[in-house]
Parts: sequence; C-alpha cells; structure tokens
Amino acid sequence: MDLILNRYRNLTALVAAILVQLVLLAYQVKSNQEVRLIRVWAVSAVTPLARLLEGGRSGTVGFFKDYFVLLDVREQNKRLQTDLNRIQLENQYLRSELDTAERGRALSVFQEQTRMKTVGARIIGNSPGSNGRVVLIDRGSASGIQPGMAVITPDGIVGKIVSSYPTASNLLLITDPSFAAGVISQKNRVHGTLKGAGNSSVLVDYVQNEQNVEVGEWFYTAGDDRIFPKGLPAGNVTAVRSGRTVKEIFLSPSGLQNGLEDVLVILEGDHKPIPELPAPNQSVHLQPLPPAEGDPADAVSAARSSGAQTDLDREVERARRIGEDQHHVFGERGRGAPDFNKAADPGAARPPAAPAAPPAKSATPPKSTAVPSPGASSPASPPAASPVSPPRP
Repeated sequence: MDLILNRYRNLTALVAAILVQLVLLAYQVKSNQEVRLIRVWAVSAVTPLARLLEGGRSGTVGFFKDYFVLLDVREQNKRLQTDLNRIQLENQYLRSELDTAERGRALSVFQEQTRMKTVGARIIGNSPGSNGRVVLIDRGSASGIQPGMAVITPDGIVGKIVSSYPTASNLLLITDPSFAAGVISQKNRVHGTLKGAGNSSVLVDYVQNEQNVEVGEWFYTAGDDRIFPKGLPAGNVTAVRSGRTVKEIFLSPSGLQNGLEDVLVILEGDHKPIPELPAPNQSVHLQPLPPAEGDPADAVSAARSSGAQTDLDREVERARRIGEDQHHVFGERGRGAPDFNKAADPGAARPPAAPAAPPAKSATPPKSTAVPSPGASSPASPPAASPVSPPRP
C-alpha cells in the first residue's frame, strides 16, 4: 500500500485535491430547491444502502412475526378441527336419532292402521356363527313372543322367530336358506314357496314352467303356512327363467330394502285380500266425424255414430231400422219376424203409418199393377168401351 502511494504520490494528491474542491463546491452550491448539492449527493449515495438495510430488517421482523402468527393459527386450526369432528359426530348422532324417530313413527302409524296385534322390537345383535342371517331382537317371552311368530316391517315381511328367551328372541331372516313361506303373485295368482337364497335376494320355488310370472310382478303372503297372515308384501320379481322342472324366480325382498333396525312381531294376525292391480289407463283421443256432404243417410249415420260403437251395437241398430221400415214391433206375439234380407233404410225412424182411406168409387176400373209371376197365366182384362160420337148433322 505504501509502495503504491509513494509511486503515485502526485496523482493521489491531485485526485485528493479535486475531491476536496468538489466537496467545497458542493457545500457552497445550492440546487433549485435551495438544498446544498453535497446534501443531495449524500442522500443519493446513502439511499440504496438504507433501502437494503430496511428491506432486510422488515423481512426479518415479518418472518418472525409470521412464524409466531402461524403458531397461533396452527393451534387455532387444531381447535377448529376438534370442534368440527365433535359437530360431525353430533350431527351423525342426531341424524341417526331422527331416522330412528321416523322409523318408530312409521311403525306406530302402521300399528294404528292395521287390525293385527303387534309388538315393536329392535335389532340388538347377530347370533354367532350365523353369517348375519339370524339376528337378536330385544323382545322375548316376557312380551308375549313365542317361536314361530311372524316378524314384519311396514314395507313387507322380514322373517320369523325361531327361539324365544325372557328378554330377547332369535329372528330367522327370509334370506336364510332354511326359511320358507307360502306366497302368491298379485297379477296371475301363481302360488309358490318363498325361500332364502343366502344373500340379499330370495327366490320362489315350486312354480311350474307353464305358469306365467312377469318381471316386476309382486308376490304376497298366501297365508297357507300358518305363520304369515295373507296379504303381506314379500317382494317384487327381479328375474324369471325356466328351469328343468320348475321356474327360477328371484325376488327383491321389500321388507329389507330400507335397512333392518326396528321390526314388528305379530302376536295376532289378520288376513287381508291380495290387492288388485290398478286399472290401466286406456283413454284414447278420437277426432270428430267429418261433416255430412249432402247425403241424408250420411247425416243420420254421423248423428248415430257420434259415440264409440261396437259391432253388436251396429247390429242392434240395423235390426231396429229394419223393424221400423217393415212396421214390425219386436216382442209382440203373432207378428212373426221381419225380413232381415231386405236392406234397412238408413234414414230417420219412421212413425207407424196411418190406415189408408178407402178409395173413391169411379166408373173406370183401376188399372191392375200386379206383376204376373213367370209361368202363371194372367186373366185378360176387359176392353175399355170407346166413346160413341154423336152423328153429324
């Protein structure tokens, strides 16, 4: 460093003198805003450094501030997540209670409307080793429940009681392969035996291939098994196919469609008739007949055919017109039958003809209008007398 200063001493002194002169000039000279030039230079030189320092300071302060704020936000998120989980559990519990209340209301309404004596029960568990096809209900012999009683819901049959204890009973579901009940179809009145298929569906056995069963048709209890009263819905047909000896008919059990939680045990049954199918709506729009075009027969036919007629109605109308044309009164004895080989007058009904007045006597005999039949000789008519003219004068 000393070597550089000794070597460039004159240049260094010159540069120092120039800088001093510039500083002195900047101190003396003022800008347009009456600010000394040296102050302007100083501020311009310090501003970038100050900006850099301030950016670093604000970034550091903001980082630590955000860090502590995020710590608080994290704690707040934990509290909110805990509250959300609690509210979800409460909501699920309330929804379950609402569903239970709705099912209980449906059961109570069904009990009020039916004439059967029933007792409500709830599913409380599955029997071990039964694959869920035998369940446990919270009513037993203390409530009057005995083995063999039918169990239903407002939607259809569920199963039957297989064993009863003082405070609980075992319920055999209709999906169990050992279950059986007599059923009858709604449309074609086909009898069969309802059996469990071991899964969510059931089947109807002992239906001959010749019998007609349609997809979507409903089956109801027939009442011949002495367990289920007649007229309770069992399910609707989902698949039908012909087997070797009998049809294979699969049903979707209606009593298990909305879940199984609350059930009704029938203490005293009441048979009901199988509901009839609703009458199909076969209303057809008919256009009016075209107007008659001058023909009175067309006008009469249009007037009489303003409503729908069958072939029998048209035959009755034709016989009536023939009777009116021949002045025949149907139902009177001794009148004989009209000649139906003659065409009937399509005109309006004719009133009975009045007795004709006797013809006036005249000197000239009337001309005969009878047409002689072939092969028969007709009497000769007398020649008409020619008038005699008076003699001329």
